[in-house]
Amino acid sequence: MSETVLSVEKLNVSINEKHILHDVDITVNRGEVHVLMGPNGAGKSTLGNVIVGNPAYSVDSGKIVFGNEEITNISADKRARSGMFMSFQNPPEIGGVSLSSFLRTAVEQRRGQKVKLWDFKKELKAAMELLEMDESYAQRDLNVGFSGGEKKKSEILQMLLLKPTLAVLDETDSGLDVDAVRLVSKGIKEYVEKCGGSLLIITHSTRILESINVDYTHVMVNGRIVKTGGASLVTEINENGFADYE
Repeated sequence: MSETVLSVEKLNVSINEKHILHDVDITVNRGEVHVLMGPNGAGKSTLGNVIVGNPAYSVDSGKIVFGNEEITNISADKRARSGMFMSFQNPPEIGGVSLSSFLRTAVEQRRGQKVKLWDFKKELKAAMELLEMDESYAQRDLNVGFSGGEKKKSEILQMLLLKPTLAVLDETDSGLDVDAVRLVSKGIKEYVEKCGGSLLIITHSTRILESINVDYTHVMVNGRIVKTGGASLVTEINENGFADYE
């Protein structure tokens, strides 16, 4: 029997008294790749943010279970330490903190213990080589002056080092050229195959999915999941769009 990593049950969510998500159900098992698609404003990013604990949103009813623990009212930092990760559409720039320092601190928080500098540098070097990132980026301020593609690769680099149980990727392929999409996809594939993690990929585009085995595809419209299917549903949406679901 598959191990359930994430269970979202009858989730209703609002922000500033505006109801956004309606009775959302989704279950993600260990090692599965789920894709969430839908038109602009459907509520896809809202779901990702609520799963990882963004306090801007209010859960009106329903619950979120991560592993064996209900986390509906648990803070975002505790969710991260327990094995959740989210990459953002627009990763923030943080001056005065190098990418390397940020990552080492995050890894230590995730593992709950100090990490020897030599061991960390070895892991970091291997992950940067996989993503074809110049090693000099490790000493630069976090995302400051990075191109869009480098920011997204920086996010995937974090995921590879943190090895979360569940990663939520929100429009990770947005604004990337073909080469950047290829490298980001390579990092995602490495995470799934080597780390055994589970993925929820929120996307408009399907380029990032071409080299990834998708287990389930969910279509969200007006804050509701209106259809769930397999990888073939991605092809169907590519051909017909979302008109049949709106």
